[in-house]
Parts: sequence; structure tokens; C-alpha cells
Amino acid sequence: MEITGRLIGSGRASDVYEIDDDWVLRRDREGYADALAEAAVMEHVRGHGYPVPEVRLDASSRGDLVMRRLHGPTMLAAFAAGRIDAREAGTVLARLLRQLHAVPGRIVHLDLHPDNVMLSDDGPYVIDWANAEEGDPGLDWGMSAVILAQVAVGDEPIAGPAREMLAALLADPSDLTEEGLAEARERRAHNPTMSRRETELLGAAEDLIRTYLS
Repeated sequence: MEITGRLIGSGRASDVYEIDDDWVLRRDREGYADALAEAAVMEHVRGHGYPVPEVRLDASSRGDLVMRRLHGPTMLAAFAAGRIDAREAGTVLARLLRQLHAVPGRIVHLDLHPDNVMLSDDGPYVIDWANAEEGDPGLDWGMSAVILAQVAVGDEPIAGPAREMLAALLADPSDLTEEGLAEARERRAHNPTMSRRETELLGAAEDLIRTYLS
């Protein structure tokens, strides 16, 4: 698809362009994604009532995903603006994980964190399904926990709030398993988009997670 709209967002591996007020185009920059497979997963979970944007398969390709435009901030941006607190954010993430794992087909997102949740007037929507697959819920919980914990043990100003989000995520209790945590750490260690510093934090991140599991 020819890009005619303005750039409205960028992630580690993709850019999002405005098509009009109702639709956006997400274009893969790195060649990692299969947007058609991702769209099929999104339509499957949406068909079971899970909050994901509608996609247009007829207008998408392997590298381009056309989806319904969501109006609202990411959870991370909403937190920075004071519209949601850290504990509520962690609680919402936990609810979204449980709701996803109730969908038939054993779908796991594997990248569910505050920058992949959009807060619209209709509630939270989960975006970026490029890593989704069939798998064990414990791994999904492990990936979300490790992502938050890596931030929590870092030296950025958001470290303290990330720790609160992690505590709320794992408070209910979670469905995190030993196997899920181990595999999540291994996958993060081999994630090509992570910096060397992020990889170095994995040991401390796992130790922090275990303080909430004991």
C-alpha cells in the first residue's frame, strides 16, 4: 500500500501512519513481522470478544497491517500524564491476560506491557500481536512480568512505578509458573531488539519477580 498519511507513531521495529480518521497503517521496518498472520490472530480473539482493533485483511500484506484507528493514549502515556496510577495499570494488565487466556485456542500475546495497551473511551485495547502464538499462559505471564521487572530494576525515573505495576500484576495471584518464568527470561535474552544494558538486567529482574512469588 502506498503511504499517503502522516507518521503518527514509531516502535522498535515498525512505524504507524494515518490513513484517515478511522484507519491506520502499521509498516514493518525490520522484516520481522508477518502482518497477515498477526491479523488472523487478532480477528480470532476479536471474534471471541477480546479488545483488539479491527483489521482489514484485504488491504494488508506481509509487511503492512491496516487496522482500526484507536483514539486515546497508550497506558504508558496515560500513566505519565497522571490519568492512571501504577497499581491500576498492573491490575488492568492482569485482567487482560486472564481474559485472553480464556479465549479458545491457547493464544498468548508474549508482549503485553503498558506501551501495547491503548486506553480508548471504550476501555483498554491490546495492540502489537506480532509475537503472538499458541502456547502456555504461564509463559505469557512470565513475559509481561520480565518486561516490567527489567524496567523496575533499571535506573530510569519510571523504575519505582514499574515495580508497583509488577506487584499489582502478580498480586491476585497470577498464573505465572517456574517454567514460564524460565522460558520468558530465555526469550528476552535472545530478543534482537533489546540493548546490551537491558539484557544485563535480566538476572536482577528475575530475582525481583521471585520476591513477589515467595
